[in-house]
Amino acid sequence: MADAVDVVVIGAGVVGLAVARHLAVDGLDVLVLENEDAVGTQTSSRNSEVIHAGIYYPIGSRKATACVAGRELLYRYCAEHDVPHRRLGKLIVATTPAQMPDLDRILSRAQANGVDDLVRVDRSEMVDLEPHLSGVAGLLSPSTGIVDSHALMRSLRRDAESAGAVVALRSRMVAGVVRPGSPKSIDVDGVGSVTCRMVVNCAGLGAWDVARSLDGFPGDRIPLRRLAKGNYFAPATGRTPFRRLIYPVPVDGGLGVHLTLDMAGGARFGPDVEWCDSVDYGVDPRRADRFYAEIRQYWPELPDGSLQPAYAGIRPKLTGPGTPAADFLVQGPADHGVPGLVNLFGIESPGLTSCLALARDVAEVLGNRSDPGH
Repeated sequence: MADAVDVVVIGAGVVGLAVARHLAVDGLDVLVLENEDAVGTQTSSRNSEVIHAGIYYPIGSRKATACVAGRELLYRYCAEHDVPHRRLGKLIVATTPAQMPDLDRILSRAQANGVDDLVRVDRSEMVDLEPHLSGVAGLLSPSTGIVDSHALMRSLRRDAESAGAVVALRSRMVAGVVRPGSPKSIDVDGVGSVTCRMVVNCAGLGAWDVARSLDGFPGDRIPLRRLAKGNYFAPATGRTPFRRLIYPVPVDGGLGVHLTLDMAGGARFGPDVEWCDSVDYGVDPRRADRFYAEIRQYWPELPDGSLQPAYAGIRPKLTGPGTPAADFLVQGPADHGVPGLVNLFGIESPGLTSCLALARDVAEVLGNRSDPGH
């Protein structure tokens, strides 16, 4: 591990790796610090692996702009780097007439966000597309797809390392100094200090702890953190009769218990929203009871006793239950007054889709304005 680098990136999830790749390709000397013994072991690998179109997010928000731009960057990157992915498309389903106005609002917001290929479908058109689907109407999103998140992170890491970045696993950042006018330094457990000009905090669930450990960072600029656990269940057979992703109308805190498919054709349902106080990836089998009720609104044929726990993820949120979801927070010197420091807080969905666009945004905050698609 070098004693001095241009940039220390803390966290080797999908966004941290995308940032490291972008900055290394720009010619900067980059060191990535990761607590775990592998990249992307938390939020980056515990999600639906969906490439989102950019449909739901508030107009003009960073989530909306990063998702729409990131979607196309990600499709292009996956095609050029042989990362497994598929544009499956998805259907957003109104299961009752009372939800029809929700479809209209979703369509209007999507169009305002620049999603120009969303198509309204009536019941007969929807059943032609997915014969086993129950609902009164829907929206078809051809731009929605899936990606092998692990393969994506392996590719981003290879690119970063090929450009000269160092990804240091089992390297826990324990403290740092970012006082204006002084050299920045990051202390690594068991290794010592690394001096740098810039620090990017991409630690995901741990971003708040990282910010608190930085001597010179104003503590009043650390936002609230709330944790929303998302549980996933899978059918015992591993398969469903659907060829596309199926989403209900969104609910408070998430997008509802939806059906996603992986690259092997395996199906899983989730995530739900379970607000919690600590990180725990266990899935309570009893939560399947409410999954059956929600799934049967759009797939009444779901057999009794057919769901089994799959996995869980934790969303790092900036707002709690009953309040609108907060935007991504890319916090730079203009926000906190510390030159050369960028904190990323609240990077939940659509963070995977947005990773290359967020890397571009971080580079711009740091003063590097090159093409994120390189």
